[in-house]
Amino acid sequence: MENAKSSELKKSDPNNATNIVKDRGGNPLLYKMFKWLVVRPLLYLFYQERIYGAENVPLTGHLIVVSNHASDFDPLIVGSCMGRPVAFMAKEELFEIPVLSQAIQAFGAYPVKRGAGDRAAIRAAIASIEKGWATGIFLQGTRTLDGKVTEPKLGAAMIAAKTQAPFLPISIWGTETILPKGAKFPRLFHPVTVRIGELIPAPETSDRQTLEAYTKKCADAINALHALGR
Repeated sequence: MENAKSSELKKSDPNNATNIVKDRGGNPLLYKMFKWLVVRPLLYLFYQERIYGAENVPLTGHLIVVSNHASDFDPLIVGSCMGRPVAFMAKEELFEIPVLSQAIQAFGAYPVKRGAGDRAAIRAAIASIEKGWATGIFLQGTRTLDGKVTEPKLGAAMIAAKTQAPFLPISIWGTETILPKGAKFPRLFHPVTVRIGELIPAPETSDRQTLEAYTKKCADAINALHALGR
């Protein structure tokens, strides 16, 4: 049964990010082709990608993928490890660039306007989940130099509470060396390891104390996986 708060969000401004997601949605077939013909071969050949815990990924149902973030490559890497499409938010400006716009739309990215606050991102993520895509959220909201989650945001927990989607914690290890913050070109032959943890149930309530507790639980799970290294 649809959450009442989610229904209220969907009835808001017709020009918001939710409606953009519904109109533009991703193309699962193109997503799979890009994953298997481009991303996976590159990761295997140039970055010796290792994946642990793939059996923990539910192939159907609502899902919020939460992970650490150290590189612009991270969305592609996370998506390549899943047996289902994962949609990440992207800057609204990217949807104005020819070719790139069509590409990221096909792969399920949803636009978020800078300065619009968390509400637009939450609406877009909820719309993506309701379409059947898993939604990917970097728990800290920005890249970190060492790949650890030290200041997690509450956005993922808020979305989970509204949609009752469980969390899937994922650690990405090594991407801080292949495309570190500020770098223009990726470095080759730097190993990458992805560890997928066990599902964490959605919060039953949306009070701040509960959201903070679940956010910490996700951050702790990600950091524990990251500490295992290669």
